[in-house]
Amino acid sequence: MKTPRKATGELRQALLACRGGLGNVALFTAVINLLMLAPALYMLQVYDRVLSSGNEMTLLMLSLMVLGLFAFMGALEWLRSQVVIRLGTRLDLRLAPRVFEAASQASLAGHRDGAQQALADLTSLRQFATGQALFAFFDAPWFPLYLLVIFLFSPWLGLLALVGALLLAGLAWLNERLTQGPFAEAGRLSQQAMQQAAGNLRNAEAIAAMGMLGVVRQRWSLVQQGFLALQNLGSERMAAVTALSKVVRLALQSLVLGLGAWLALEQLITPGMMIAGSILMARVLAPIDQLIAVWRQWGAARQAYARVAALLQAYPPLAAGMPLPAPRGQVLVEQLAGRVPGAERPCLSGIGFELAAGESLGLIGASGSGKTTLARLLVGAASPAAGKVCLDGAALAQWDRQQLGQHVGYLPQDVQLFAGSIAENIARLGPVDADKVVAAAQLAGVHELILTLPQGYDTVLGEGGAGLSGGQRQRIGLARALYGLPALVVLDEPNANLDEPGERALLAALAALKAQARTVVMISHKSSLLVGLDKLLVLQGGQMLNFGPTARVLQAAARPAVAPARGGVSYSFNQGSQRS
Repeated sequence: MKTPRKATGELRQALLACRGGLGNVALFTAVINLLMLAPALYMLQVYDRVLSSGNEMTLLMLSLMVLGLFAFMGALEWLRSQVVIRLGTRLDLRLAPRVFEAASQASLAGHRDGAQQALADLTSLRQFATGQALFAFFDAPWFPLYLLVIFLFSPWLGLLALVGALLLAGLAWLNERLTQGPFAEAGRLSQQAMQQAAGNLRNAEAIAAMGMLGVVRQRWSLVQQGFLALQNLGSERMAAVTALSKVVRLALQSLVLGLGAWLALEQLITPGMMIAGSILMARVLAPIDQLIAVWRQWGAARQAYARVAALLQAYPPLAAGMPLPAPRGQVLVEQLAGRVPGAERPCLSGIGFELAAGESLGLIGASGSGKTTLARLLVGAASPAAGKVCLDGAALAQWDRQQLGQHVGYLPQDVQLFAGSIAENIARLGPVDADKVVAAAQLAGVHELILTLPQGYDTVLGEGGAGLSGGQRQRIGLARALYGLPALVVLDEPNANLDEPGERALLAALAALKAQARTVVMISHKSSLLVGLDKLLVLQGGQMLNFGPTARVLQAAARPAVAPARGGVSYSFNQGSQRS
């Protein structure tokens, strides 16, 4: 998989920031691998010096020396692990904000599954960087050192070790060739199965109510079975190669003893060299054997790296705009075009209108006409395919997102609250200003409702607002949109889940916003909510059908002459709400 250059550079910068720590890991690895020669040299000296001389003091000193070297090597191993753990944490902290930001942009663009996968990929990269797999790649370049020492003992022993190393390297290559395809496809199917299962769980009520569990489970099982089949195929091939490599490694360790014994009998080497050569043969083969064992982790990390790189390249960092004066709420839309998330063709085109500060606008039209897409464009939750939206003369792209968010209130059609207290949700998860929270709740007409809850404003909600009814979530979502009296308030079907008291509270909130000279844009099909607005915009097929003062537009839409027989469209302002 080809990694985009720009994103690769961004990831490389994060790795370069850790180069000092990686240098320390490389230095510790070098010393550790040099100390790995100690067991072989100890055995060499014991067999060739101690046994032949019978000097017990020499044995004692050699033993104390090798124990000291082992203690030093253990300390270096511990230090190397600590450095790698801290490097993984530093890498995660450096990349996590960017990946989260890019994942958020991807979610807005309709790629929610890919956004969730990116965060999991970042965790996979950190775990790989702090695990034993990384040590295997650091240790692998040192096996030629052990091979060289064996050659110094005897060219025949060195040749056998070289053939064994090449044989295991060939098995490592074969392992990659046989398992890369099945594991890559299994990973894709595993991700698809998890996404499908997550979607099913979100719709558990509908599945249970309409007896769809068997069909849904069967559809998920087909994907899961495909994943298991490929996973098993890759694992079986890896197991076969791993077993063969183990046999080869054990055979080589025995053969080097046999060859060493023959060379010792021919007096070409000493018995100590025979034993030391056997120990060094294990050190020659161990890094290659470790690489075979961690190759699957390496493949998964490589795929995660490529996905994160592609995400960062597709969604570059958001430029911080220059701080602008607080807006009054004037809205200007020029030749605006927009897409539904995930779609290629625009569902809106040629939209243009202007609202003075403090004016209110209603959006009406048939389902699928683009009302929700227009609402998302007005608050900057989606990027225009063409044209622009300006707030007080400045295009939304020129505003700093954090600053703009303070002056915009948005109630989406699908209201989602966050895990936390009601006060935190109304305060948009920022510092809770009690006066502003209560003022927003009172403006939304939900203050008394909140007081009836067990802990009032301190009532803790589950993820998504679990614990509240749909109407309660919508009214608290309205209070969140009104927090701080933003200059622009956009409401998408705010009465969808409201009862009669809730609608009265909504009408009171609209009147209060009007009195405070706040600009309001609202999507609704209910005439009782529309008649109090200053202007109406009728959408049909993604284009403006009518725009003007509310009374005139409502009168035009209700004319009997505008009938399907004459190519027109009639509207009912009490129809159910649907996303468009």
